[in-house]
Amino acid sequence: MENKQQTDSVPAEAGSVIHVAPSPHLSDTALTTQRMMMDVLIALAPVVGMALYVFQWYAVHQLVICVASCFAAESLFTTMRGKPITLKDYSAAVTGVILAMSLPGTAPWYVGVIASFVAIGIGKVIFGGIGMNIFNPAMVGRAFVMIAFASALGATGYEDALSKIDAITQATPLTAFKQNGIVAPLADLFWGSTNGSLGETSALACIIGGLYLCIRRTASWEIPAGVILISAVIGEIQCLVNPQAGWTVLHHLCGGALLFGAFFIATDPVTSPLTPKGKFIFGIGVGAFIMLLRLFSGYPEGVMFAVLLMNGVTPLINRWTIPRPLGSAK
Repeated sequence: MENKQQTDSVPAEAGSVIHVAPSPHLSDTALTTQRMMMDVLIALAPVVGMALYVFQWYAVHQLVICVASCFAAESLFTTMRGKPITLKDYSAAVTGVILAMSLPGTAPWYVGVIASFVAIGIGKVIFGGIGMNIFNPAMVGRAFVMIAFASALGATGYEDALSKIDAITQATPLTAFKQNGIVAPLADLFWGSTNGSLGETSALACIIGGLYLCIRRTASWEIPAGVILISAVIGEIQCLVNPQAGWTVLHHLCGGALLFGAFFIATDPVTSPLTPKGKFIFGIGVGAFIMLLRLFSGYPEGVMFAVLLMNGVTPLINRWTIPRPLGSAK
C-alpha cells in the first residue's frame, strides 16, 4: 500500500510522455520503402514489356539511359550532402523507369540524362531526400526537358530506322485528334499499337500493373478511382456537347498517359495526401486538370502538369482532411 502511494505521488513530469493522436495507431512493419519500390517495379513490368514489344531498341535505349543516370545522380548528390548512398531502396530505379516510360522513344540521349539529374537533384535531393520531396521527381525532370527541349521531344527523326517500326512514325492519338480530328481505333489504344511516350500506349498494361499496386496496397485505390471517375464525367459532358467529334469517354480514358499517370505517378505516397478522403480529392483534382488541359489548352496531354499542380495543393488537402479525434469539438 505504501509503495502504491509513493507511485501515485510521482509527478507527471517524471513519468513517460504519452502522445495522443488520431487513429490509426497500428502500422505494417513489413511495408518498407524497399518493398514498396519493388512492388512498383513489378507493377511496371507489363508496361515496360509492352514498350519493348512496340518500340524495341528505342525503349531499351531510354530505359538504360534514364535508370543509369538516376543511379549516377543519386550517388553524386547524396555524396555531396554527406549522406549515405541509398541505391538499395530502389527509389532511384523507380524514378528512372517512370521517367523513361514518360519519354518518347526518339528522345535524344542527352534529354534522358538531363531529365534524370533534374529529377533526382531538384525533384528529390534538394528537399532532403526520399520522403521529403514535395513534387513527383520523375515529373519534375520530365517537365524541365519538355520546356527546355521541346523540339527534341517533338521530333520524329531517324526516318530510315524508324520506318521499320510503324508506331513511331505515326502522330500520337491525342495529337492526331487535336490537330486533325483523326479518331484512333479503341482497340489500338487498349492494346498499345500506337505512338506516344513509351509507357502510355497500352491501356491494358497500365490496368494490369495498377491493379497489382492497389491489391498490394502499395498504391491507394482512391487516387486512380478519383482520376478515372472525374475524367469519365467530364469526357461524357464533352461527348454530349460535341457528339460528332467521335472521341468518346473510352478514348479519353485509354488514350494518352491518363491511366499510366493515375496508377503510377499520382499514387506516389510521398507527394499525395495522407487520408483516404484527401486521396480521393487529390485524384479528382488530377483528373479534372487532365481533362481541362486536354480540352482547353494547346497541349494534347495534361497528365504531367496536372500531377505537379496537385502535388502543390497536397499540404492544403492534408490540412482540410485531418481526422477529428474522438470526443473533440466540431
